[in-house]
Amino acid sequence: MSTKPIDYRSDTVTRPTPAMREAMAAAPVGDDVFGEDPSINQLEEKTAQLFGMEAAVFCPSGTMTNQIAIKCHTQPGDEVICEENSHIYQYEGGGIAFNAGASVKLLAGDRGRIKTRQVAEAIQPDDVHRPISRLVSLENTSNRGGGCCYAFEEIVSIKQLCQEKGLALHLDGARVWNAIVAKQENYLDYGSTFDSISVCLSKSLGCPVGSLLLGNRAFIKKARRIRKVFGGGMRQAGSLAAAGLYALDHHIARLEQDHLHARMLGECLQKKSFVKLLLPVETNILIFELQEGQSAPALAATLKERGVLAYAISPVRIRLVTHLDISESDIYQTIDIFNSL
Repeated sequence: MSTKPIDYRSDTVTRPTPAMREAMAAAPVGDDVFGEDPSINQLEEKTAQLFGMEAAVFCPSGTMTNQIAIKCHTQPGDEVICEENSHIYQYEGGGIAFNAGASVKLLAGDRGRIKTRQVAEAIQPDDVHRPISRLVSLENTSNRGGGCCYAFEEIVSIKQLCQEKGLALHLDGARVWNAIVAKQENYLDYGSTFDSISVCLSKSLGCPVGSLLLGNRAFIKKARRIRKVFGGGMRQAGSLAAAGLYALDHHIARLEQDHLHARMLGECLQKKSFVKLLLPVETNILIFELQEGQSAPALAATLKERGVLAYAISPVRIRLVTHLDISESDIYQTIDIFNSL
């Protein structure tokens, strides 16, 4: 057994490949706050063009890009509509209230996905006693939903409702790359449907850090100001942007390999007697629930003893995430370990 653990805790644990490191080392840099970092400028332009949007801003994290978007779209006292397991609500430190002064309308969806009907029912009436519904945020793929993807027709339907009711539509697309590859979708369709899109480079694409927020020019101009207020202005960060440029060129098509690896693990887990439920495996995230009397933290500890790192997301649920640093031999080794339990 390898002395290095096989790490399925998240796709954020990846390390830059040697080729990515070379690109980072060779990157031309400048002061980004002055708009003078050529690598960052190139990354922003390339990503915006990929989605057919007017502009983009490079930020340290997906939490920052999401929070900037929410702040741009809302005023204090407004309300954000999202699914109850959304990253913007569950994992961003109460930032919607702290940063934007907005409240949240949580909807109980299907593995993180919401329907047009639910959004329509959640929109507040014009009543002085109530917050103003201002923004709908979708997450694709859904982290807590086991990496599941929206049907794009549903996204379009939600967009039409938002247009009718005067609401903005934001995409937390931390892993939208996985959805696009898995569903064979078009980047331009996303860009023409959402008012703003947040994409992460440090998850599926294997970069050490970084996310981008996309939108029209006026929106991104406002976003840059908010980024500065949030403390997100960077200087000679072109080496980080160079990792993103490399990833866009080399690490998107290979995501199907991560999806295949996840399906292989899923096929193994479905046969195990200690597994009560396995969420459908669509991309690179697996979530399975244990039988009554079983402990997810205990299973994670057992796996760690055998060289596999997993994440207990609840007392009875385990999450595994396949990624750039998980090889085919790692998958077969993991399957052997599960079969020995």
